[in-house]
Amino acid sequence: MDFEKDIRKRLLFLKDVGVEDNQLGPFLTKNPFILAVDMEALETRVAYLKSKKFGKEAIALMVSGAPFLLSFSVERLDNRLGFFQKELGLSVQKTRDLVVRLPRLLTGSLEPIKENLQLCRIELGFRHNEIQHIVSKVPKILTANKRKLTETFDYLHNVMGIPHHILTKFPQVFNSKLLQVKERHMFLTFLGRAQYDPAQPNYISLDKLVSMPDEVFCTEIAKASVQDLEKFLKTL
Repeated sequence: MDFEKDIRKRLLFLKDVGVEDNQLGPFLTKNPFILAVDMEALETRVAYLKSKKFGKEAIALMVSGAPFLLSFSVERLDNRLGFFQKELGLSVQKTRDLVVRLPRLLTGSLEPIKENLQLCRIELGFRHNEIQHIVSKVPKILTANKRKLTETFDYLHNVMGIPHHILTKFPQVFNSKLLQVKERHMFLTFLGRAQYDPAQPNYISLDKLVSMPDEVFCTEIAKASVQDLEKFLKTL
C-alpha cells in the first residue's frame, strides 16, 4: 500500500473520529484490515452513529474500544442495535449507554450473548426487569463465562441465601472473585456476623463484602484484624 495515498488519510480519519495517538498502534494491530476499507464506507458508518444520536465522545470510546466496529456495514450495526433494544426491552437511550460502555457487543458473536440471557432467565431465574437492570449496570454479564456466572450465583443464592432482588441491586458481585466471596462469607459466618438481610440489624451489603480491601473489610465489617482473617484462612 502507498502510505501517502492509502494509509495516511485513514490514520487521520481515525484520529478525527477520536482514536488517540497512543491507541493507533494497538488499534491497527487488532484490525489492520481497516486500512483497506473504502473511505466513503468509513464516513458513512460514522455518519450512521451520529444519526443514532451517539455523541463525538461516545463514538471515540466505541471505535477505540472495539477496533472492528467501523469494518461492519451500517445494516449490521443497525441490526445489532435493534437486537439489544428488542431482546432486552431497553429504551433507545439505555441501548446507547449499553453499547458505549461495552462496544464489542456490536462486533462480537451474538450466540454467547443469547446463551447468557437464556441462562439468566431459565437457569438462574431472574425476571425480565431484573435482567434489564443487571445488564444496564454490568454489561459484561452478557459476555461473561457461563460456568463462572452459574457458580457465583449458586454460592450467593443457595449457600449465602441471598434472594434475587438483592442480587439485582448489587450485580457487580458477579464480576468479583468467587474465592474471595467464599473466604469472606466463611470468616463472617465463623464470627457470627454473616447477615445479608437489609431488614435486620448489622446488615452487610454485597457491595461492601466484595469491594473493600482486606484491611477495611476486617476493621469495618468483620470487626476483626487482618491477622485474624489470615489465621482463619489457614484453617480452611
